[in-house]
Amino acid sequence: MFDISFYSGKKVFVTGHTGFKGSWLCKLLANAGAHVTGYALEPPTSPSLFELADIAGDINSVIGDIRDYEALKKAFDVAKPEIVLHLAAQPIVRESYKNPAYTYETNVMGTVNILECVRNSDCAKSFLNVTTDKVYLNKEWEWGYRENEELDGFDPYSNSKSCSELVTHSYRNSFFADGTVAVSTARAGNVIGGGDFAADRIVPDCVRQAVKGEAIVVRNPFSTRPYQHVLEPVYAYLMIAAKQYEDGNYAGYYNVGPDDSDCFQTGALVDLFVGKWGENLKWINRYDGGPHEANFLKLDCSRLKTTFGWRPRWGLETAMEKVVEWSKCWIANEDIRACMDRQIAEFMDR
Repeated sequence: MFDISFYSGKKVFVTGHTGFKGSWLCKLLANAGAHVTGYALEPPTSPSLFELADIAGDINSVIGDIRDYEALKKAFDVAKPEIVLHLAAQPIVRESYKNPAYTYETNVMGTVNILECVRNSDCAKSFLNVTTDKVYLNKEWEWGYRENEELDGFDPYSNSKSCSELVTHSYRNSFFADGTVAVSTARAGNVIGGGDFAADRIVPDCVRQAVKGEAIVVRNPFSTRPYQHVLEPVYAYLMIAAKQYEDGNYAGYYNVGPDDSDCFQTGALVDLFVGKWGENLKWINRYDGGPHEANFLKLDCSRLKTTFGWRPRWGLETAMEKVVEWSKCWIANEDIRACMDRQIAEFMDR
C-alpha cells in the first residue's frame, strides 16, 4: 500500500480546503509533513470542521473564489506547487437546482481556472481533479459504473461535474499529452465522517436531529448509494497524485468507492446510525416532494484496485462508529484535533 510519507517536504496546492473533505485532506497532508497552500472561500457551514480543527494553523490558507482567475493565479504562483488537488466545488444537488448558474460557474469554470494555472506554470507535475460518482449517465442498473461509461449527470450539480471531467480530458489531450504534467480525475461515492455539517446530506441531518433529540426525517429511504468514510477517498486521492507524480503512466480516470457490501439503502444507513448513536433515537419516512434524485447508483472500482492494489480499509459499520465517535467528541467540547489524529492513525494502521 501507498506510504503517505511521500508527501513530506512536497509543495501541495489544494482548492476547496475549507470544506469537509478538504479539511480532512489538509490534516492528513500536514501530518505527513507536506507544505500545503489552500485556496477556497470561507468555510461553507457554521460550525465548520475547518475552524473546529484549526486547519488554518497547519497550512497556508488563502481565502478566495475559484472563479477569480487572477486571485487564484497569484496564490498559485506564490505557492509554486508540485502537486495540485482540485476539490473546490458547489457540491450539493439540491442547491444546484436553486442556483444552477453559480454551480456551473464554480464547477466548470473553476476547473478551467485551476488548469490554466497548471498550464502556465513550470512547477506542477501532478494534477488531480476530484469529481463524483454522479458524473455518469444513470440508467438505474444494479451493477457498478466503470470509468469508460457515458458521462451525463442529470441535475445541474452532477452535470457540471460531468463537464468538469470533460474539461480535464481536453486539457490533458491538448496541453499535457507530452507528459510534462500527469493528469487524473477521481470519481468518489458518497462520503461520511466527523465534521460534515452540510445541509441536505443524510448523515449530517441525522447528527443534527440526534443532538436535538428529535426523530430523523428520511425523504427517500429506498434509494441505494455507495457510502464510505471520508478517509477512504482522501487517502486514494493522495495515492493517485503521488503515483502519477512518480510515473505518468498512472494518469487516468479512477472510481473511488466502497465494496458492494457497503452500498446501502438510505433507510438501512439511518438504521445503522441510530444503532450506533443509541439514546432511543428514531427515524420517520417523509417524502418532501423535492427534485429528481437517483434511486440506484454504485461504482465499479476494479481499476483502482488492480492498478494500485488498493482496498477499502473501513467497512460502513466501522465508518459509522467513527462518525458517532467524532460527533460525540464535538458535543462534549473535547479536543477535535486529537480525535481526528486518533482516527487517522487507526485508519493508517489498518
